[in-house]
Amino acid sequence: MAEVTLQSFGASRTVTGSRHFVRVDGRSLLLDCGLFQGPRRESFERNRNLPMRPDVVVLSHAHIDHSGAIPALVRGGFRGPIHATSPTRELCEAMLRDVARLSASDAEYLNKRRRRGEALVRPLFDEEDVVRALGQFVEHRYDEEFEVFRGVEARFQDAGHIIGSAGVRLGIEDGPSIYFTGDIGRQMYPILKDPVPLPDADVVLSECTYGTRDHPPSELAGDALRVELERMLKTKGRVFIPAFSVGRTQNIVYAMAQLWRDGVLPPFPVYVDSPLADKATDVYRDHPECYDAETTRFLAEGGRPFHAPNVRYVENREESKALNGQKGPFVVIAGSGMAEGGRIVHHFLHGLADRDVTVIMVGWCAPGTLGRRLIDGENPVRVLGRWTDVRARVVRINAYSAHAGRSELLSFLAPAKDRGSQVHLVHGEEETALAFADALREEGFASVNVPETYAVYALRTREAAAARA
Repeated sequence: MAEVTLQSFGASRTVTGSRHFVRVDGRSLLLDCGLFQGPRRESFERNRNLPMRPDVVVLSHAHIDHSGAIPALVRGGFRGPIHATSPTRELCEAMLRDVARLSASDAEYLNKRRRRGEALVRPLFDEEDVVRALGQFVEHRYDEEFEVFRGVEARFQDAGHIIGSAGVRLGIEDGPSIYFTGDIGRQMYPILKDPVPLPDADVVLSECTYGTRDHPPSELAGDALRVELERMLKTKGRVFIPAFSVGRTQNIVYAMAQLWRDGVLPPFPVYVDSPLADKATDVYRDHPECYDAETTRFLAEGGRPFHAPNVRYVENREESKALNGQKGPFVVIAGSGMAEGGRIVHHFLHGLADRDVTVIMVGWCAPGTLGRRLIDGENPVRVLGRWTDVRARVVRINAYSAHAGRSELLSFLAPAKDRGSQVHLVHGEEETALAFADALREEGFASVNVPETYAVYALRTREAAAARA
């Protein structure tokens, strides 16, 4: 019997920094290699620590909390293959270069504030590390079997979270089968196909980001957005939307395209002020095989889900700065989604004090970030080092989350109960993960665990686990 263990170096009793180390006898693989996200100094320090030494990386999707530390791993000497879907590799090409620039900026920021005698802070990685990492990617289609290393086979299946996102099933010779969910998407969510059902596996390593609450139906997000856009048109105001460049931005642009197509609202200027979102949108455009039936029909009828005539992708900083002097009505969609960096922060600096501005928060924001402070109603807030009064309206639309809610998680994981699979819950804040574990036990799941960071857990087949019970 193969000796198989699991050790989580991130996203255990927290949401970001997905890094799950699976050892099979003398070989090892890393499921995801993501960055911790949150306040700049704290996250930078956590991201400098990469004690894992895997032979192989298997990547669920391109979001930075799952992929962003890969170049740092390469800088530290990793030379093995990085398995991913084709859209994930294409997204990573843009996203990891962006992180390299942000890492250099963070290092400069921290060096300016270091105490006398402290060592200079180096960036986590640079663009050369990104180029080297991209050369190690091996691309796969959904449902294609591939060898991780001798005795371990893997298969990606569509997770429906962002384009190219995947769950990963590992088949281990003379050992337990493992399914890592990555991030599970939602049912009937715009643009992408629904998540493929949970396959049979002895061990399920599942995310539980929203294990304690459900989202409003996704169609309500469109209704709430429409109301805010109608208000903007009536008052000739401005709307600023901090949005993740991958997934969230495309969903919001698509929602507006549907409103224009159906004649619900007249066209108005929309500025996507994010070079990364521009590149990510190209990846969405280039992979229609991932679209759901509605989006496929939209295209067949001549629709332009991401490139309507009145949607402009801002090309440079000068054009971005010019928006600060432009009168409404118009919408700016810009990164970062948590408002910790990117061009949205500059728009906030010039617009938060104006009463004609509405800020629409459409995603989860980590504690301590500017986005969370705005959601919590703090006033004033620090923006780029300056205290800024908040006279703008701040509105939150929760229904845009691309993560499965509590009911969807329960439905997705239900087959694991009937099969007697062992479930390990990751990618959820501690209180949420523990509460969801209790909920699964109440539903009749026989074996549920919430891993501790760095703790090592033996993984067994169902038969071997039952024999030890």
